[in-house]
Order: sequence, then structure tokens, then C-alpha cells
Amino acid sequence: MCGRYEVHTPIEEIARRFDAVLTDEAAAWSPRYNVAPSLRIPVVRDTKAGRRVEAMTWGLLPSWAKDVSAVKPINARADTVFEKAMFRNAIKRRRCLIPADGFYEWQQGAVRKQPWHIGMADASLFAFGGIWEYWAGEGAQPMVSCAILVTSANELISKIHDRMPVIVSVEDYARWLSPDLAEPSGIRPMLEPYAAELMRAYPVGTRVNNVKNDAPDLIEPVAAG
Repeated sequence: MCGRYEVHTPIEEIARRFDAVLTDEAAAWSPRYNVAPSLRIPVVRDTKAGRRVEAMTWGLLPSWAKDVSAVKPINARADTVFEKAMFRNAIKRRRCLIPADGFYEWQQGAVRKQPWHIGMADASLFAFGGIWEYWAGEGAQPMVSCAILVTSANELISKIHDRMPVIVSVEDYARWLSPDLAEPSGIRPMLEPYAAELMRAYPVGTRVNNVKNDAPDLIEPVAAG
């Protein structure tokens, strides 16, 4: 799964990399090293006016939910996303890209869980495959929210956890975001585990365990505990 990540690339650079226009709320984003569920996060999606970087709440609230107290999943499993009512329309019509510089996963050790920082081998910016929803309840503030897709772990991450977030290749960005692609047969190939040889993972300190900690030192490598 993916329950914590970090994105420290400046938001203006993110917009440039994704060839997208920044909306006002997204433009106020500052680098964060410990992004947790329920936060407003920068997300890239296609609109009729072109590609935009927008702010969305991490935790998917479907349009048919009765109110904001409904369960808001942060992840959607690639192997069931086309069948589950919570996700099946969004995966076909409302896909998005969620920029990241790395994500965290916890490996069970003999005494405690060891956090790992995982990202690209060249430390470059990448994007999770995501889905989004628009909710507008009676008498409530509308909410645009999202979830990160997860798939089976590749050879690198399987030593730490059995699942990993879907990572969309740069060459697939346009296809992933296209509202014209709705057939599962065209989407499923992009849900496969990202190539292990293009990634790297290293242990980090346990300060990342507390969501209140948010500083560059969280991504510094340490000796595995």
C-alpha cells in the first residue's frame, strides 16, 4: 500500500515537468517530507481547458456518499479497481497523476518496524497513478478527493512489503490522463509494477513515523535497525 510519501520538488517545477497550469490553491504548496492521508495534495489532471495542477484531498469520497463522514480510502487495489463500486467509474473516467519524489514503507523487523524511503534510482520526480472524485453534498462544501492505486510489489519492494503504489511512466502520462481511454484492456497494462531496476530503496530514521515531523532530514539514509 501507500500511506505516506514526500514531494520536495518546487511546485513551479512540478507544473513545468507535467506541462500543466497551476491553480491558486496548488500554487501555495510548499515542499513536504511527510505527506499523510487527509491532507490537500498537488494532483495533475486533464480538463477541457488543458492539463492542470490542482489541490485535492487525499482520501477518496465518492460522489454518491451521503456525507463527508463516509469511509474515504487512500488506496485502490489494481486487481479489483474495475469491479468495486467505489472505484470502477473513476478508473475509467477520472484518472490523475500524483507527483512524488519518494514514498515510505515499513518493514517488519525482529524488534520494530523499519521505515524505508523508496524512489527512482536517479532521485528524479515521478508520479503515482491516481483516481479522483467530485462530491457535493446538500449544505456542505464541495470536495475534490483522490486515491493512489496500488499493485503487487516488484522485486525490490517485495523484500519490504507485498504491495507498492502504481507508478506511471513518463511516456504514459498523456494516455493515463486521457478521458477518451475507458477500456480496461487499455488501462490495465499501466497498472503493472514499475521496473525494479529503475528504483532504489534505503532505510531512514523512525522520526518519519510521526506525521508531525516534516523536514529534509526524514529522507536521509540510516543504518537498518
